[in-house]
Amino acid sequence: MDVQIRTMTIEDYEGVRDLWLTIEGFALRSIDDSREGVERFLMRNPTTSVVAVLEGRIVGAILCGHDGRRGCFYHVCVLKEYRKQGIGKAMVVRAMEALRKERINKVSLIAFTKNDVGNSFWRGIGWTQRLDLNYYDFTLNKENIIRYNKSSEDI
Repeated sequence: MDVQIRTMTIEDYEGVRDLWLTIEGFALRSIDDSREGVERFLMRNPTTSVVAVLEGRIVGAILCGHDGRRGCFYHVCVLKEYRKQGIGKAMVVRAMEALRKERINKVSLIAFTKNDVGNSFWRGIGWTQRLDLNYYDFTLNKENIIRYNKSSEDI
């Protein structure tokens, strides 16, 4: 399998969105995850987000950015039939290398507690679950509606 891991550009948006729509339990925000929202993110973080491409099709993606101090991964996913083949780990390594080039020393992410596949992946590649803090969220724009992809249990 000849998967190419490369920097994401806005031209990848449709393929990435198509991928997001296949992921069970995935949450999309109406504004942040729109083409305009992703373009704004990529303009602020032009070198750190990645896609995995196989035969012209996007099979994996990570939105990755930083604030000058800490990096953050968003929407890390691999198409179900291509999981457990090293694609996710290769994308993570590529994104972390991009962060290191920008002198970022730490990266974090948020995974849903019920995302068994994702949580198992992160533990399996050596990430540490933080139990010493609470995550807080405040919505500034209530029009940024969240839509969850249904899991197979909900269908």
